[in-house]
Amino acid sequence: MSRRVYVKMAVEIDEDGRVVPVRVFWEDGRVFEVERLIDVRYAAATRAGGQGVCYTCRIMGRDARLYEDEGRWFVHAKGMA
Repeated sequence: MSRRVYVKMAVEIDEDGRVVPVRVFWEDGRVFEVERLIDVRYAAATRAGGQGVCYTCRIMGRDARLYEDEGRWFVHAKGMA
């Protein structure tokens, strides 16, 4: 089962106004660098509910999805809700 975990994000905004995720600050204090932005699209967060802009990124060599919904960022986390 997945749950939605809201996270603090560091982002850059390029000259065209596009938001580019740079760092994810996890709830336990760990910080993860975004190595590469792979894809950006509006999508439903089917596993944890809700919807928003989905940023598919490479973090620690693996693909991860970050969601932005009205200025708040969340990720899917496994475990109890």
